[in-house]
Amino acid sequence: MIKRTPDDCFSGLPEYHFQPHYLNIPDTRFGTLRMHYLDEGCRSGKIVLLMHGQGCWSYLFRNMIPELVDAGFRVIAPDYIGFGRSDKLIDPEDYSFQNHVDWLTSFMKIMQFADITAYMFDWGGYFGLRIAAEHPEYFGRIVLTNTQLPKGDTQGAEWFINWRTQQFSLPKFPQGEMVNEGVTRKLAPEIIAAFDAPYPDESFKAAPRRFPMILPITPDDPAAPANQAAWQTLGKWEKPVLTLFTSSFAGTAMGPESIQDHLPGARGQAHALLDNTSFYAVEDAPVEIARHIIQFAGS
Repeated sequence: MIKRTPDDCFSGLPEYHFQPHYLNIPDTRFGTLRMHYLDEGCRSGKIVLLMHGQGCWSYLFRNMIPELVDAGFRVIAPDYIGFGRSDKLIDPEDYSFQNHVDWLTSFMKIMQFADITAYMFDWGGYFGLRIAAEHPEYFGRIVLTNTQLPKGDTQGAEWFINWRTQQFSLPKFPQGEMVNEGVTRKLAPEIIAAFDAPYPDESFKAAPRRFPMILPITPDDPAAPANQAAWQTLGKWEKPVLTLFTSSFAGTAMGPESIQDHLPGARGQAHALLDNTSFYAVEDAPVEIARHIIQFAGS
């Protein structure tokens, strides 16, 4: 079964004044699924693709988009299937890591991407790095924030398992509150509510609830072999790669060092550590991140 969030749920959201766009994405079970995306700026401009993470939808990028558009870029920000204004499947088993990769790959193919700059935050990198390894023609430059490519050998897996068990025990799965807990300055109630807007009740949250369960953290995960192969391919990635990570992540399992060391295209780039940010660095420092992207993509 497919659910669609009523349009009036998105009326009057603060700081969010963008027009919706939709594509029909092929799906082996449902035929097609409707994916929402934002498409702002000059159609002839260089494309910057913004890929969101857990607890988010394209609303996360509301303060980055104007900066990028003013710099002359065309900015595209999809909502993954199950998130934002995109179609929502109510059975959690309909979501898998591979399905998300397939849906996003179809989106990029239909959009006819070629040599774009992709900004990948959190799950954006989990999916995006895999797709980049399999379809390098879509990407010209990659920017990464607080993300990796999960290969089934995740350090700290016990902590993550405990965290997701705690999250799943909650009667109301947090979305806006999850973002609020991962920023340096707490969000206003209306901003928290806007992150929750796509989910008028718990039946709409199958995809966010499922996300922690499909992260490949063990070698026997169905997605682990393909991700391991993608990581080997990325060891030969020569196209430019920039990391913009929260400064407290440096030197940890969540840090940028493995990416910088493994991807040849990351060598010699103007990597930055973002001070005064927490996990949701996009919320804490949208203008700073946008300006790094502008300099990197325009160089």
